[in-house]
Amino acid sequence: MTAPIDIDTGTDELLCAVRDGVAIITLNRPQARNALSDRLTPALRRMIKERGEDPSVGALLITGAGTAFCAGGDVKGMAAGTNRGGPGTTLDERIHRQRLSQRETAGRIFRMPKPVIASLPGAAAGAGLSLALACDLRIAAESAVITTAFAKVGFSGDYGGTYFLTHLVGAAKARELYYLSDRIDAKEAERLGLVNRVVPDASLESETRALAARIATGAAVAFRYMKENLNRAQECASAEECLDLEATHHVHTGLTEDHRDAAKAFVEKRTPVFKGR
Repeated sequence: MTAPIDIDTGTDELLCAVRDGVAIITLNRPQARNALSDRLTPALRRMIKERGEDPSVGALLITGAGTAFCAGGDVKGMAAGTNRGGPGTTLDERIHRQRLSQRETAGRIFRMPKPVIASLPGAAAGAGLSLALACDLRIAAESAVITTAFAKVGFSGDYGGTYFLTHLVGAAKARELYYLSDRIDAKEAERLGLVNRVVPDASLESETRALAARIATGAAVAFRYMKENLNRAQECASAEECLDLEATHHVHTGLTEDHRDAAKAFVEKRTPVFKGR
């Protein structure tokens, strides 16, 4: 295990370090349950982009400091009216900023060619849940809870939650979770397929980091194509389109150095060494 390399995020509300090929991004507002803010959100957008483009990073791990993943938007700021873009901001400008923010966070997580893991030490609510659902894998502590939360504050929902939740649990259950905004515990979230596994609170950090490191040292080229295949499967108009895309990517990966070494390693009964080419 190598020593972590700390990355300057421009704010103490977001931490980032790269270790063993994993970019560990930590939302760091524990006193506010890691709610998004005017400082945290822009930094998060930049870190997702930069670490996604960093050739030394094979996987991203997003988590929250303290006992929460992310409580979503800053409800206190909503109540005070301080998060409306400032005086003179038009409705169209606010919508445009919201669209950019969503595309550069949840949208980029979903589209980037690297696997992204969400580690949930506690509550994931509202936009925080949406960000977690945008990730490829979600690991939850036993004490974690999730809720869409939007109905309780009179919002329709943001950061892609309706899209991701519908694909994970189906339209009927997604509607129930949105309309009622009930709290779901970790075991129920696992049963519904909202999280991939539940682990004891004390071992969440070690288990998620080990999983992320395992993926980061894997076949990066193959993972990139796998993710595109899987994403397209959610959006394809036909099975034929998915089959054709799989064929193209499968042949491409068959020409990589990673594949050639892995095939030899299988025959030689050794662990392959993936180089991302």
